[in-house]
Amino acid sequence: MTERLNEIFNAIPECNVFADVACDHGYIAREMLFSGKCKKVFVSDISEKSLEKARVLLKDYIESGRAESFVSDGFINLHKADVALVAGVGGALIVNMLKSVKSLPDRLVLQPMRNCYEVRKALVSLGYKIIRDFTFFAEGEFYDIICAETGKDFLDEEELLFGRTNIKETPQAFKDKMRVERDKLISYAQRENIGGKAKKSVLKKAERYNKYV
Repeated sequence: MTERLNEIFNAIPECNVFADVACDHGYIAREMLFSGKCKKVFVSDISEKSLEKARVLLKDYIESGRAESFVSDGFINLHKADVALVAGVGGALIVNMLKSVKSLPDRLVLQPMRNCYEVRKALVSLGYKIIRDFTFFAEGEFYDIICAETGKDFLDEEELLFGRTNIKETPQAFKDKMRVERDKLISYAQRENIGGKAKKSVLKKAERYNKYV
């Protein structure tokens, strides 16, 4: 597996039934079974063609009954699992998946490619408590993992923007990301064609990042 997939795999708790939603190749589902972190997996993707890659990879597990595959738009056609993963898709799509069904797993591991703010906000509104929420660096890119379980929660604006674990523990990857984002904003503010009001707004946003560097 890639460095990114390994980081995601390590964030998934042990369980009986694991669901890999929008699974693509199904590498994490296979590793969950191979490592013994779960007894059974469900894999799903939006089309037969998309799902075929995972079906080939998990062929032996499917034949033995330890894996099942579902053509599904998010969770809609999926059986109930203890833990579900949604990784490598946009945050807006994840939010839509979560809000499109009445019943969800008790634990979720999410790796949105963007719009983490909206994902965090949706989780709280759907009755989830965020357990871990952190940035990591892999293969030249920054990524975020959000782990949640059913329960009441409240996130302030900073936690919605940056992630609770990042704020409390300030891991190196998070600090590096904040430095990169700050520098981008400062560089933008120095452009000749930016107006005074816009420049002030951009620099104010940059200062928000700066306090975590």
